[in-house]
Amino acid sequence: MIRKTFNTTGCCDPDLHYMVDLSSRLKEIKSMIDRGEYFTINRARQYGKTTTLQALAEYLADDYEVLSIDFQTVSYVDFESEQLFVAAFSRELLECTSCLPENIKNKLMEYSQGASQEVTLSVLFKTLMELCRNTKKKIVLLIDEVDSATNNQVFLDFLAQLRAYFLKRKRLPTFQSVILAGVYDIRNIRRKLRPEDEHKTNSPWNTRVSNEENGSLLTFDDCTRDQMELAPFDIAADFLIDMSFSCQDIMGMLEQYESDYQTGMDIGEIASLLYDYTSGYPYLVSRLCKLLDEQIAGENDFPEKSAAWTAVGVSEAVRRILIEKNTLFESLNNKIVAYPKLRELLYQLLMNGKTITYAPDSEAIDIAMMFGFVKATKAGVVVSNRIFETRLYNFFLSSEEMQGSDMYTLGDREKYQFIKNGELDMTLILKRFVTAFDDIYGDQPKKFIEEDGRRYFLLYLRPIINGTGNYYIESRTRNQERTDVIIDYHGRQYVIELKIWRGDSYHTRGEKQLLDYLGYYHLDKGYMLSFNFNKQKEIGVRKIVLGDKVLIEAVV
Repeated sequence: MIRKTFNTTGCCDPDLHYMVDLSSRLKEIKSMIDRGEYFTINRARQYGKTTTLQALAEYLADDYEVLSIDFQTVSYVDFESEQLFVAAFSRELLECTSCLPENIKNKLMEYSQGASQEVTLSVLFKTLMELCRNTKKKIVLLIDEVDSATNNQVFLDFLAQLRAYFLKRKRLPTFQSVILAGVYDIRNIRRKLRPEDEHKTNSPWNTRVSNEENGSLLTFDDCTRDQMELAPFDIAADFLIDMSFSCQDIMGMLEQYESDYQTGMDIGEIASLLYDYTSGYPYLVSRLCKLLDEQIAGENDFPEKSAAWTAVGVSEAVRRILIEKNTLFESLNNKIVAYPKLRELLYQLLMNGKTITYAPDSEAIDIAMMFGFVKATKAGVVVSNRIFETRLYNFFLSSEEMQGSDMYTLGDREKYQFIKNGELDMTLILKRFVTAFDDIYGDQPKKFIEEDGRRYFLLYLRPIINGTGNYYIESRTRNQERTDVIIDYHGRQYVIELKIWRGDSYHTRGEKQLLDYLGYYHLDKGYMLSFNFNKQKEIGVRKIVLGDKVLIEAVV
């Protein structure tokens, strides 16, 4: 019997991997296909697009002839001219199906040689329409990694042909449905294109798609409005199916695992924790599970699988994923470097606590959502999940400028005194931070405290817990006046409320909110760090007993 694993590389196979149940998603997608809709599946990297398309092809097999193509297998050179593209596309069709009428097969074999300059896209599409006319089943065309197209002129001409035949579908044979999958929304493919002056000809569309990791933005100053309208796949139906994993999805996957190993885990609790950290991002869920199963289980602190599949084990898996290099995080980092507007948006959102209202026409928000950094909520734009958020905080805090700051250097120098019996002495951390902050920044104006105070607390904190613990910012409370920092350290949690002092009544409300939050986390002690720019303030740390809870309050 083959041992199943949690998969984070390539396409998932239900016979080899622990997977969520895709049947409800496939049923919804098939309903769109049955209606004859053309649509795009655009999600961030490693979001399960390819796995879904592969499962969909099998799901549709009884009712449709499915032509499934991956543009990643089409080389850069193949997009440099129509003839080369037609030849490559024909080869892909010949490989993906054996159910071609003999005359169509012969034509495609001829096209695949690329010998004739007369074999253009229009000739290819005439052949495809002939195929649609002569097959017993209606045809569904699936194209994965569609944004791997490397010459936009050929690619846009290809889209234009698809569009034209779709609009004539009542009187001409065409595909029942076309599904294009990739990171970049075809309707926003301009995000991926850039001009290359050295290759320009008379055509304003003679630009090439940038490397995916380059992420260069493009301009179309030379394009007419009519030409711009060719770029979007404007016949595309809205694809609103949620491809993230719900808590129930994760539970189903863990039930498969538990059936094999009988660890005794609390499936509901572990699924909830995994969802809380990942918000159901497929790669992150699978990666945490893989770390628990293959690396953490069996170590000294987790000698059995039963010890690993616990809240403490999940915390350890989160710590590890936050410090590892993987293709997803490398891709995210590359995007931040390539898109200055994206970097600025994330910096304002995280480091300055700025509330950013969703605006569909904002270029920065559009890019951030397309790459999976953020999502839109009623409260505004927020980072997609806790792991991304902490990783982004670490990205900004690890800059040369940040690590060269006095506060980071001081935290790094003093870090060992705060660890006692494997636990954090959070009271001592606050005492030392108050003293250091007052010494270094005490005479700074109000504006400095509001915009930079929390940043410097995180700078001081990071070297103390780095490598052993992790932290995240509770998005439900993060704004310019209040932030809750949750620290996980050796299986224990610490809640620190960071806030701007706005008077006694506001302060009292903050205490009440922190008490409620301690109840949510089942903790008896909480911490409050207040940035007070009142001249009569009394800096220092004090202990407050409220009922059965203890608050340690620090004022700077």
